[in-house]
Amino acid sequence: MQKATLTMKKQFSQSGEHMKSIKPGDVVYVMIRNPHVQNIAQVQEAAVVKHPDNPDELALFLYETYYPLTDEIAVFHTKQQAEQAYQEAFGQFGMDKQYDG
Repeated sequence: MQKATLTMKKQFSQSGEHMKSIKPGDVVYVMIRNPHVQNIAQVQEAAVVKHPDNPDELALFLYETYYPLTDEIAVFHTKQQAEQAYQEAFGQFGMDKQYDG
């Protein structure tokens, strides 16, 4: 089974200062793509945790997978912010599309 891929959009990447405000236990929102159909994406809730392989780094935990949290991943504090960025990137079409990978 292929993993869903986090959408990495430089125009939505957060500044280093913003990333510093994220801490383990936070719930954030990211855009992820369907690994089988790259033009389908959705906003997904994720938990911020300490990376199990490197406790000095943070990771996003979603779909039972750890994704390293880097400046390249667009992370949003609210679902509304993430959905607004989604609409700017992908338009209204597809907002109801769900991927249960």
